[in-house]
Amino acid sequence: MVEREAPIGGVRSRPEHRLDVVERRLEVLIDRFAPFLGLGLGLVLTVFALPPQSAAYWAITGALAVVTVGWLLFLAALPAARADEPRTGAVYMTGYIVLMAALTHQSPFFAFMVLGAYGHAVRYLRGRWRFVAVAASATVAAYSQMGGRLAEASATWLAGLVALMVTNMIVAGGLTWFGAISAQQTERRKRVIAELEDANARLNAALEENAGLQVQLLAQAREAGVLDERRRMAREIHDTLAQGLTGIVTQLEAADAAGDDPGLRRRHLDVARSLARESLTEARRSVDALRPGRLEEAQLPDAVTDLAKRWAETSGVAVRVDTTGEPRPLLPELEVTLFRVAQEALANVAKHAAASTAGLTLSYMDDVVVLDVRDDGAGFEPGSTSGGFGLAAMEQRVRRVSGTFTVESVPGDGTALSASVPAIPAEVQA
Repeated sequence: MVEREAPIGGVRSRPEHRLDVVERRLEVLIDRFAPFLGLGLGLVLTVFALPPQSAAYWAITGALAVVTVGWLLFLAALPAARADEPRTGAVYMTGYIVLMAALTHQSPFFAFMVLGAYGHAVRYLRGRWRFVAVAASATVAAYSQMGGRLAEASATWLAGLVALMVTNMIVAGGLTWFGAISAQQTERRKRVIAELEDANARLNAALEENAGLQVQLLAQAREAGVLDERRRMAREIHDTLAQGLTGIVTQLEAADAAGDDPGLRRRHLDVARSLARESLTEARRSVDALRPGRLEEAQLPDAVTDLAKRWAETSGVAVRVDTTGEPRPLLPELEVTLFRVAQEALANVAKHAAASTAGLTLSYMDDVVVLDVRDDGAGFEPGSTSGGFGLAAMEQRVRRVSGTFTVESVPGDGTALSASVPAIPAEVQA
């Protein structure tokens, strides 16, 4: 169960437990009215317990009581306690002890006012002055315990007074010290609890904000996933359907140009038919996000060699494939990337380079695997052409697996491209 204090200055304070509220109200009640309780007890007991006194005695006692009530009300009992200011607090406690001592001299029963004196010494004074006030109040209490002015002064009486003074000072001083320590610990605990509640509130706010951010991130992730899948499908369509259709068209045109040679025409038609079946198979594998068929059946160097051999048969361009280093299985995505780069690079040579020879080198190094593709074709001026979707698709593929992709070309002096990917072994995925 939680309560909140009334707003202060338009700002609602921190929630406090009901026990804290009750404890604070009780402390305020005792702090404000304990001196009046002691004064009232002393006055009642003086009236009924002391023998009859003179009119002058009652005039002096009554005047002291009225002055004490005014002093308490003006400086401490009202809600805006003036004694909370350190200097005023010192003045207040000095007057309190002097008035209490004067009343106790009139009647020992007024020493009940020490009930408030000890507490006010802790609240309104600082440092060692608290213990000075407690010692003075304990002395007044000892005077009362020895009978005050009603007792006959003697050496024994004086010794008893000193003994009671010391005892009262030790007891009251100890209680005051423990009370001050307890008050400090209580305030420290309250501050810690308040800080924890504030931190908990900030944490809840952060969790709510994070929940909102998570929803946004999930939405962005879905959108990114959709875009990434679209780019993947665009690359796969370009690498399979587009290139396959280009090869088919080339073979059909060659068949038409065969003239009256039925054997040559049939050979071109068979190649076109084979390309169509292979392209259809690769298109289905691309849709299902599977590896190219050649990589399923052979290692990367063998798959690239087979690709180059079949490309040379359809393009009429001589090609040479070299492998350096010790071939080893890589993560499937890395092998697919290098295979597709080789496939697209050879397609570009056939379409744009007008080359007579081409070369592929697959280099296995300690930390990277590099594919280099060269041709002796027409070349181009870097920056003067975008290279179509092919170069962009190759670069996207390579960067997607944290690799690097470079192209070098000089008009009339051929083109060379290089794709480098991390040499992450297939066992890592396993």
